[in-house]
Amino acid sequence: MFQKGDYIVYRSTGVCRIDKIGIPDDFPAAAKDVLYYHLTPIRGAGTIYIPVDTNVFMRPVISKEQALELIASIPSIKESPNFSKDQKALAEHYKSLLQTHDCATLVQLIKNINKKTRVLNEKGKTAGKTDTQYRKQAEELLREELSIALEIPLEKVSDYIKQQLKLSAV
Repeated sequence: MFQKGDYIVYRSTGVCRIDKIGIPDDFPAAAKDVLYYHLTPIRGAGTIYIPVDTNVFMRPVISKEQALELIASIPSIKESPNFSKDQKALAEHYKSLLQTHDCATLVQLIKNINKKTRVLNEKGKTAGKTDTQYRKQAEELLREELSIALEIPLEKVSDYIKQQLKLSAV
């Protein structure tokens, strides 16, 4: 069971803070015997109420050490872009990768789409809406988790990663 104040990855919502564990005040009487996590997404607004005994995907945010190891491993993560012209199949493929909730998989997805975009640009073409949409979603999810793990502001994560990669290349 998670604790109040913990940061967790919740489904495809991303990183949320557990603000409270208890019974929401405005829930019907029938639900008064179930404890709920009161989650606040770090991006967006509102509160999410989820039973503590749910089977819905939740996991703790990675540790600072895991975040640093992930960043150090970025250059070695292989690129294998998907050039499928079937947008529905491509979206399903990207969605399945996002649903792993694994940071290294998110990095690989981002690298794959960036490589695909470079290849297409060299041919005078642009990346499609599906590629752009899923790359942005993967970047947001990864940035959120690294922000919390590394205890740095969300908007500084990309620069931090670039700086770490430059230092490791020297």
